[in-house]
Amino acid sequence: MRVMTVLLCAFVLFPVAVAVRAQTPSEIFDQAVADFSVGRVEEAVVGFDQVARAQPGRAPQLWQRGIALYYAGRYEDCRRQFESHLTVNPNDVENSAWHFLCVSRAESPEAALEALLPVGPDSRSPMREIYEMFAGRMMPQDVLSAAAGQPQARFYAHLYLGLYHEALGRTVAALEEILLASDDRFAAVGGYMHMVAVVHRNLLVTTTTGAR
Repeated sequence: MRVMTVLLCAFVLFPVAVAVRAQTPSEIFDQAVADFSVGRVEEAVVGFDQVARAQPGRAPQLWQRGIALYYAGRYEDCRRQFESHLTVNPNDVENSAWHFLCVSRAESPEAALEALLPVGPDSRSPMREIYEMFAGRMMPQDVLSAAAGQPQARFYAHLYLGLYHEALGRTVAALEEILLASDDRFAAVGGYMHMVAVVHRNLLVTTTTGAR
C-alpha cells in the first residue's frame, strides 16, 4: 500500500511528458506569413529562415522571405534571396524591383541600378514600365499612364512607385503612393502584395509619428 501511494504521488508531481508534434515546414511557412501580416517582421523572418534551412531545394522559391528580410534590415540576405529567386522565376519584374530595393539600402541607388537584375517578359500591366522606371529609362508618370484605370495595374503602379520613391529618398512622394496602394479597395486585386503595402504603410506611419 505504501509503495502504491509513493507511485501515485510521483505521478502527480511528475506527470508524464506529452509529446509535442513538430511543425511541418508548410505550417511554419503559414505562421511566418501570419506573423508578417500583422507586422511581426522579426518573427516572420525566423519562420522563413527555418523553412529555408529545412527545405534548401525550396529556398529559391521563397520570395516572401526576401521581402521580410528587407523590412528586417537584413539587406545582404535580402539581395541573395532575390538573386536565387531569379534562377526559378526569371520573368518576374517584382523580383528585380525588390533586389534593387535591397541593394539600394545596403549600398546606394547607383549601386542598385548597376546591379539591376535582368528580366524576361512579364505580361502583367504595368510591369514593363515599372522595370523601365527602375532602370532609369522611364518616369513615374509613364507607369501611371500605363496602368490607366485597371484596378490591379493601378495597385501595382502605386506600390512600386512608392517603393521606388523611397529608395531614392523621396519620402513624401513615397508615403503618398504607399497610402494609395494600401487602400482597402485594392485588397482583392493586390493579394499578398496588398498585405505588404499595408505593413509598409504601418511602418512608415509609426516611423513618422515616432520622429515627431
